[in-house]
Amino acid sequence: MCKCGSSCSCSLSGERGVQLYRDGAEGKCSLVLYLPSLVLHSPPGASLDPTFLFQCITANIICSIVFGERFDYKDRQFLRLLDLFYQTFSLISSFSSQVFELFSGILKYFPGAHKQIFKNVQEILYYIGHNVEKHRTTLDPSNPRDFIDSYLIRMEKEKSNQHTEFHHQNLMISVLSLFFAGTETSSTTLRYGFLLMLKYPHVAEKVQKEIDQVIGSHRPPTLDDRTKMPYTDAVIHEIQRFSDLLPIGVPHKLTKDTLFRGYLLPKNTEVYPILSAALHDPRYFEQPDDFNPDHFLDANGALKKNEAFMPFSIGERDLCFLSQAVEGRLTLQDTGLGP
Repeated sequence: MCKCGSSCSCSLSGERGVQLYRDGAEGKCSLVLYLPSLVLHSPPGASLDPTFLFQCITANIICSIVFGERFDYKDRQFLRLLDLFYQTFSLISSFSSQVFELFSGILKYFPGAHKQIFKNVQEILYYIGHNVEKHRTTLDPSNPRDFIDSYLIRMEKEKSNQHTEFHHQNLMISVLSLFFAGTETSSTTLRYGFLLMLKYPHVAEKVQKEIDQVIGSHRPPTLDDRTKMPYTDAVIHEIQRFSDLLPIGVPHKLTKDTLFRGYLLPKNTEVYPILSAALHDPRYFEQPDDFNPDHFLDANGALKKNEAFMPFSIGERDLCFLSQAVEGRLTLQDTGLGP
């Protein structure tokens, strides 16, 4: 399932995919400017938990990319969708769900969290399916509006190909994957970012200075600004590395017998990449346990690539469009909000 869904998403992540993301993310990044007013209207000295707002922001941007529309934060349908996603996230991360993964052949016949997860996913898929049918009836092949339109157009082009991965089931899985993989990671990374900016005000000051120099205060940020803001980009990379949201990546299967460090791993063996080990490897990060944006800056202050930086996945695809989209979205949201 994951293989097909990811390959289909990656195939749509070329020039058109990037444009869809730009249209969706840049057009909606001003949503984050709601946060300052939220702070201003909070009672003096009161604590403020931005979790719900960050969840709304990230989910709404995914909605704009996938469905071509955004929702008001009080929209009942949107709030229900949000509740289903985060309730499912919570259930999946529970101990009972981890046990179910190990003994699913037996436990599937008994009550448990897996029953609610299945029910939630079915409701989400019903909503996605309803949107797909609406897109079918209004589709203009010469003017795709969003991810679903682009997928439907590709489906039509490949309908004579018996081995195509572009079919209705994979469309549903791809959209579901974009939501599950893109909302929680982004909103939680934003929360970590805010926490780290509070903890390291000298970093926040440098970010703010770069924002003022490149963007100013009279327009929202765009993705084109990113290349002109190496320090801010390095900070975003370091937030992702330091927060280490996904210590263990999604499993892969060996396509052939493999000899690794003296051990023979048979074909079809499941391999779980330990992403956390790479993100804290002292061979690649001088101070792996410290928050230090210099990990991603060269001697001239330019952004440098680091092959050990893999916050979401590992492998040839590395979650393709999703990885690019999350980093781009964090750029827009962090610079739009400012420290």
